[in-house]
Amino acid sequence: MSNQTEPGRLIVVSNRLPVVLQKRKKKPMEYTVKPASGGLVTAFVPVLKKRGGLWIGWPGTYFEEGVDLQKFLRENQPDPDYLLSPVEITLQEYEHYYKGFANEVLWPLFHNLTSYCNFFPEYYEAYKRVNQRFSQTLLEDLRENDFVWVQDYHLIPVAKYLREEKVGNSLGFFLHIPFPPAETFQRLPNRSEIIEALLAYDLVGFQTPGDRQNFLEVVGLLHAGVTISDETLQVASIRTKERIFRAGVFPISIDFDEFSEEAKVPDVTEWVKMIREEYRGKTLLLGIDRLDYTKGIPERLRAYRLLLEENPELHGKVVLFQVMVPSRGDIGKYANFKDEIERLIGEINGCFSRLGWVPIQYSYRSLSRKELLAYYQAAEIALVTPLKDGMNLVAKEYCVAHNDEEGVLILSEFAGSICQLKEQAILVNPFDENSIAQAIKKALDLDPNEKRERMRMLRENIRRFDIYWWVDTFLGQAVPTLRNGKDSDESGEGDKRLCAK
Repeated sequence: MSNQTEPGRLIVVSNRLPVVLQKRKKKPMEYTVKPASGGLVTAFVPVLKKRGGLWIGWPGTYFEEGVDLQKFLRENQPDPDYLLSPVEITLQEYEHYYKGFANEVLWPLFHNLTSYCNFFPEYYEAYKRVNQRFSQTLLEDLRENDFVWVQDYHLIPVAKYLREEKVGNSLGFFLHIPFPPAETFQRLPNRSEIIEALLAYDLVGFQTPGDRQNFLEVVGLLHAGVTISDETLQVASIRTKERIFRAGVFPISIDFDEFSEEAKVPDVTEWVKMIREEYRGKTLLLGIDRLDYTKGIPERLRAYRLLLEENPELHGKVVLFQVMVPSRGDIGKYANFKDEIERLIGEINGCFSRLGWVPIQYSYRSLSRKELLAYYQAAEIALVTPLKDGMNLVAKEYCVAHNDEEGVLILSEFAGSICQLKEQAILVNPFDENSIAQAIKKALDLDPNEKRERMRMLRENIRRFDIYWWVDTFLGQAVPTLRNGKDSDESGEGDKRLCAK
């Protein structure tokens, strides 16, 4: 590790790099590289371009493919203002670290769905091994004043391995998914090791006050002699026998301006006109979800069936667009879950369809940004009803896409975005089909003026607390000199309004 005293860089560590490596169709042994999309890319690239820095992650290839990743990325660097550093893993490590411990243990456990967990010891061993490799990759280019910001549940132990190498840099961590209650977390066989790994960071960030509270309770149970005190409405200080670290609430968001402007481009508005013309005289409901058992898709479909059963006057007048984006299809439970959803859609359409009307329009594919924006704007009602979610940015994207200030958001009580959007959304218990059916009926009957006022306030809230607010607020607590420099609310009043318990 270098001892340079130059201003510190931001080092972002995430499971995936902000680029996508793709095999050439006609030359499968050759690759192309293109920038990835998504919230993390939007958030971190401006900071890295401004200050310089490093992004460490897995490029999506396997060691067995024999690609010289360092050389390839050096020659195909998409942006010269910051560096990319790849971490190589084997196919078996992908099976055990990523598919195994990350997505068959931590993912279901942290979403309170322990029946989906597979606590195989070999999964945890691979998880530790890959995290050690991430930390070793980081050590190769770490400078004295760099700030390291590790992202999400795939990489919890990175700080622990860095501390074992006597790294004294400031280290931050952000958990993008929920943190479970103590009773759930304690079912994890490696619970103490995971908590000790999180205690190695200087600042740990969570999406909601509830997530942070769950974490603090677990720390109190598993770590003797801790003292916890609130510094602000947003950040708590935790003192152990060894050190002091902090835990805070930093709800992630989207780039409001970019998303809103993209929704106005001619191609998108043409798509919207086409969709609305196709379904003239019908109210369009929208569900857009990754294929995942946490998203509450079967419960939503059964609620829609209940709505049609109890309100025959709606037949022929409402249509549900259900878009399901492929995800983790190589995990058996996901394939089975897809079959369950498609059977349910078939049953509902088979029961209620009539000439000129099919109640559910279903699509299983990834959407382009333009298609996504068109679906958002064409739909009068969005159904965002996960059983549990860290944040759920679909709720925010739907609102921001509605520059016309039309549309109604129906939101699960167990989505992290409820912290910010609960006053203007129509809230539902996703486990209660009757609750969802009644919410849809309320949305259909909502006064137009009230509808516009709700959407106006939703959009203003998201505009104020956007993705740059998220980056600036976390960095402002961790390393103020690395802030983006865009306007942000650090008064404490914003924290109270955004994250009220």
